[in-house]
Amino acid sequence: MIQDLKFSNETVRAYSDLYLETSTRILGDAFDFVANTLDITLNDFVKMLSMSNIGSEFERGNPTYVAGCNGCELARKIIKDCKNKYIDTPDAMYLDKSPEYWAGYVIAVFQWYSNESFSNIFKAIPINDVLKMYETYHEMDLAKTINAFRKKMNLYNTMTRLAIYRKKLSMTQKELAEESGVPLRQIQLFEQRERKINLAKTITVYQLSKALNCSVDDIIERDYT
Repeated sequence: MIQDLKFSNETVRAYSDLYLETSTRILGDAFDFVANTLDITLNDFVKMLSMSNIGSEFERGNPTYVAGCNGCELARKIIKDCKNKYIDTPDAMYLDKSPEYWAGYVIAVFQWYSNESFSNIFKAIPINDVLKMYETYHEMDLAKTINAFRKKMNLYNTMTRLAIYRKKLSMTQKELAEESGVPLRQIQLFEQRERKINLAKTITVYQLSKALNCSVDDIIERDYT
């Protein structure tokens, strides 16, 4: 049960765990609805979820989406937000929960737990890999599933987030140093993990984030242990 989970990391989460019972069910029903009723592939739907404004609001815990609608309504809102065409059908939410429902449910839990974006989660753990985990994990304690996701996420994050965002802009370390005013050697130490960016001065992290056109939180390292 969600309420029995004990999380040891100190990540500041976007919304209260009081919404988890509804947010997980809503995303689970949305996944089930698109895959088994609307006949939209989950691969296509998670791309929409990752890029849509609705997905971003769900990540932030907007009550409209994590508590104020059902899964079918959420799915329609996401599809409409991405301007995709589809043949609509009446709401369908089944008592017998499908592998797709389970995938949406555990993704919602992990997104809340990690405070990662859906985009980053699906880069590290593609939806087809999540579905392959169903047979092994769906009857296990939820904590074991979250732990498996955590390990996959940490493996994906072997490159520092600072380096990831720098490379997205095709910026060299020297160029970042010049743009941010942070010494080149300090940037190198951050990216080599010889110095922890999480322990750096706030102004240093701010200068780097400003140069990379991202938020401070984007380049802070996650530790899900």
